[in-house]
Amino acid sequence: MIELKNVSKSFLTETVISKFNLSIGTGETVVLIGPSGCGKSTLLKLMLGLVTPDSGVIKCFGEELDGINIHHIRKRIGFVIQHGGLFPNFNALDNIVLMANQAKWSDQDIKRRLDELTEFTSFEHRHLKQYPSQLSGGQRQRVALMRALMLDPEILLLDEPMGALDPMIRYDLQVDLRKIFRELGKTTVMVTHDLTEAAYFSEIIILMRDGRIVQQGSIAEMISSPAEPFVSQFIQAQRELSID
Repeated sequence: MIELKNVSKSFLTETVISKFNLSIGTGETVVLIGPSGCGKSTLLKLMLGLVTPDSGVIKCFGEELDGINIHHIRKRIGFVIQHGGLFPNFNALDNIVLMANQAKWSDQDIKRRLDELTEFTSFEHRHLKQYPSQLSGGQRQRVALMRALMLDPEILLLDEPMGALDPMIRYDLQVDLRKIFRELGKTTVMVTHDLTEAAYFSEIIILMRDGRIVQQGSIAEMISSPAEPFVSQFIQAQRELSID
């Protein structure tokens, strides 16, 4: 579904992604983790074609991303940006159906899909007329998720979807998101800075540093067979980690 071959990206004189190789199969959930500035968010933008690589090849659905097919491919990918990225002058409903309106869906199709998503994400209809400033953090993230899922994309990209939430709201949303990932079976790539959260969502964890993959696998593998000292240092820094 997603393939990166020798992908590199620099901004001015800073190399953010360096000769990066990754292949993600259909239905896999992959979590990118690593310290701030390691290139996690840039990778998602590269996969979506929001950022162009300096070198290397990026493929989605077997097609190399280019200026001709990028708009078509983006319609098959849902993207949840950091903090949700909701339009503050749109209410929840208008944020959710934005892409369906752009795609000129009928009112009937929009209503059918909206009903599916609100039930799936446990979002109450009475909140649809509220604006982002009137919603809780968890509600805003659910709206952002529904917007990303509106067109029923085959790939879902999430950039730290729970990074700014308080612990209780974050816990509830984690439970709901894992259920959604498993029931939908979509190819999912999620960025987080929390190793416990990464382990909760997927066995396929990619630990990054300085724009490269340090180790790929499960937390148990990283603990028992660290690829380099940085892996152990990163794990030890996550004091709340539990692999039960």
